[in-house]
Amino acid sequence: MSFTTFLDNKVLDHVLGTTPYTAPANVYIGLFTSATNAAGGGTECTGGSYSRKSMNFDAATAGAVDNPSAVEFSAATGVWGTITHTAVFDSVSGGNMLAQTALTASKAIGVGDVFRFQAGDFDVTLS
Repeated sequence: MSFTTFLDNKVLDHVLGTTPYTAPANVYIGLFTSATNAAGGGTECTGGSYSRKSMNFDAATAGAVDNPSAVEFSAATGVWGTITHTAVFDSVSGGNMLAQTALTASKAIGVGDVFRFQAGDFDVTLS
């Protein structure tokens, strides 16, 4: 998972003493049907009971974190499309994309389908 340019700049400013950065109280996971990139971008799912989900992370070890518990999205009440990318945000809607990546395997989500990340499957690394 790669940090976005937004977060790269915030971390650099914070670490090098230019401008303090206050971490968000919560972070949220979004699902995308097209490619995301360092500038943000991509087409996030909409409708059909889709909403970003809050996710917690373990403390960093060796430059990496992951999710200690599973995160499950609500069952789709409409077609979300084929999920190819995911991103971390600082808000449940709108807000700033903090990190993004392509999934190792895409998944088509139709009516009644549930998308989930099992515990330990959502990794964020700095290296």
